[in-house]
Amino acid sequence: MATVALKSSDGKWIMVSAILASAMAFIDSTALNVVLPSLQKSLNATGTDLFWLLNAYLLVLAALILIGGSLGDKLGRKKIFMFGILIFIAGSAACGFAPNVIMLIVARIIQGMGGALMIPGSLSLISSSIDEKERGRAIGTWSAITTMVTIGGPVLGGALGDAGLWRYIFFINIPIGLAALIILALKVKESRDTNNDEAIDFMGAIAIALGLALLTFGFLRIPAVGMSNWQVYLSLTGGVLLLIAFLFIEARSKHPMMPLSLFANATFSGVNLLTFFLYAGLSSGMLFLSLNLVQAQGYSQLQSGLTFLPFTALMITIARFAGSLADKHGPRLLLIVGPATAGAGLLILSFVKQTNGPADYWTTFFPGILVFGLGMSFTVAPLTATVMGSVSDHFSGTASGINNALTRIANVFANAIFGALAVLFFAGALQGEIKNLPLNAKEKQSVKAEAVNLGNAKVPAGISAKDKVAIELYYHASFIHAYANIMRISAGLGFLGALMSVVFVRNSAVKKDK
Repeated sequence: MATVALKSSDGKWIMVSAILASAMAFIDSTALNVVLPSLQKSLNATGTDLFWLLNAYLLVLAALILIGGSLGDKLGRKKIFMFGILIFIAGSAACGFAPNVIMLIVARIIQGMGGALMIPGSLSLISSSIDEKERGRAIGTWSAITTMVTIGGPVLGGALGDAGLWRYIFFINIPIGLAALIILALKVKESRDTNNDEAIDFMGAIAIALGLALLTFGFLRIPAVGMSNWQVYLSLTGGVLLLIAFLFIEARSKHPMMPLSLFANATFSGVNLLTFFLYAGLSSGMLFLSLNLVQAQGYSQLQSGLTFLPFTALMITIARFAGSLADKHGPRLLLIVGPATAGAGLLILSFVKQTNGPADYWTTFFPGILVFGLGMSFTVAPLTATVMGSVSDHFSGTASGINNALTRIANVFANAIFGALAVLFFAGALQGEIKNLPLNAKEKQSVKAEAVNLGNAKVPAGISAKDKVAIELYYHASFIHAYANIMRISAGLGFLGALMSVVFVRNSAVKKDK
């Protein structure tokens, strides 16, 4: 397929359809975090149910997104993109009408299947269709708007959650998806790799899906049963072995969903390592910041969502400019400074203690969010453009799939691993706080058992009024202690991502001309 100019009619329709479809997928991941309290109350969901609501979608998305990218390259990028949108719309409708938490988790799995075909399709269509000299700018525009929607999701989620309308987070996807389908059907031409055959790597897909599922299950079980439980050992061991098996399958397959030869390019390997570390830090940082604001600092769900508006404003104003800078001067410096700045923002946020609520926002949380937003704004567009520019055009869908898969895998692991760590940090701090309280062993055990609920911990029945006040304060202090530790680890992941760029990324490895 001949490439088109970004400002041409064809180029604009490609961008609009890609952005509309991507917006659906990305908004769910952040809006849902904010409405979890409303959803939990409405469906009588447990804490474990909430983790699975987040992870069911991400897990299926991470497991299948590689094959989604490959299918687009082999069978037609537009065709697979549209099929993914249809499945995602169906899953969204099922989520909106779900009568209970089990059905909602099943519907989230359907959403994940659609997203696995849809998300790599959007970037692949841009990369294969837009003229290469403007590709960085095009991807910068895509990154700016989709990340804006991602970070703007909490605002929408907070407003709907406070109004008791959390189901509309899913219903809003239906008109957006239908609009994208109409544009694709009428205005966008098909794009496919004519040199590729149509064989599908089903064994690889099964291995990575089961491997990720077992790892996630193992980490999610740690807070409930402890590290030494056989369920944890078997799940984590089985998950690691299946992921190793996946690499062997890919190395031997004639039609791998993740061609290991792509990683011979040091820049491609480096930006994918950067993606994994940075987005694990981003995911855990946003989740625990949202929980802290609502559960410890006294923000409403809408106020919590509004705190991310500076981040959104920075993405709108800087991300596209950063894409143009990467086109002109190369991405390496931006991919070092950006993640390091984002890590610094998370580190600043880790030092915020108990505040007086939204009135203190500008002197407490705002500086860290500002620095964090600056870092991400200078990173997202160059990162995506570097991934797509470090491989040949006929691997564009596969490269997009690999990079997006690592983003989702990072999110899954961050939710599972950091959730378990947060409970351990919370329990450790609480242990020290309550040791001098005049409680018997059974009462202390029931108080400590609430650690699994983190900021939503409730004082058990039967505790005296005087001790209840003290325990509530200890719960708050223990949660903020856990939050601080998680944010510092998240900051470390941002710095580690910057180090990956120092070591691996080279401007010369990114295509500039045909």
